[in-house]
Amino acid sequence: MMNEVQPKPRSESDPHEVAALLDAVAACRLCIESPRGRPLPHAPRPVLRASATARIMVCGQAPGTRVHASGAPFTDPSGVRLRGWMGIGEDVFYDVGKVAVVPMGFCFPGLDAKGSDLPPRRECAAAWHDRLFEVLPRPEILLAVGTHAQRYHLARLGAGELIRPTLHETVSQWREIHAATGVMPMPHPSWRNNAWITRNSWFDAELVPVVRAEVRRILEADPPETAP
Repeated sequence: MMNEVQPKPRSESDPHEVAALLDAVAACRLCIESPRGRPLPHAPRPVLRASATARIMVCGQAPGTRVHASGAPFTDPSGVRLRGWMGIGEDVFYDVGKVAVVPMGFCFPGLDAKGSDLPPRRECAAAWHDRLFEVLPRPEILLAVGTHAQRYHLARLGAGELIRPTLHETVSQWREIHAATGVMPMPHPSWRNNAWITRNSWFDAELVPVVRAEVRRILEADPPETAP
């Protein structure tokens, strides 16, 4: 039987506690001062957005070069596609009271020898993620974008048995995962996944409409209760 973590009542999410922890993340320099492996090749610039009221959460990999420059998540073509999948515009996506964006790595990890983004830094999840998800309200839908996010969040929610060896296998069982945990496993919206999206027409035909409907339902509902 799945040992799913039970959500805290939404009123238990303290805005002051959330703000203090986000301030601490913004000042983090672990990947420079106490790195796991090679230090970050540039100055840290953590990029995440969260609040005590957001009921929609996007959990991806790590910022890319454009996001590192802008300081805001998904300010690139991937963000355009992601917002299309969600059925919302920039005005809603960047309303931190409605949508949280908490990637597995908060800083741009740099590029490998082929010019591709390196994996998310390990320091972020080890130092911050458990603490963040302890104080943040549990979202009504969590879009787990990419393998790193899917593995972390399914394990965190006691659904490790739903993790599969490949992203394709995990995303293919999205109905079971979403029903059990509220997590929606998704591929990254990068152009690098165009071939996968083309081969798997069910993604646009079946999964994306459910995401849009869920996002619309949440946004149209009454505002969540917050702590005074």
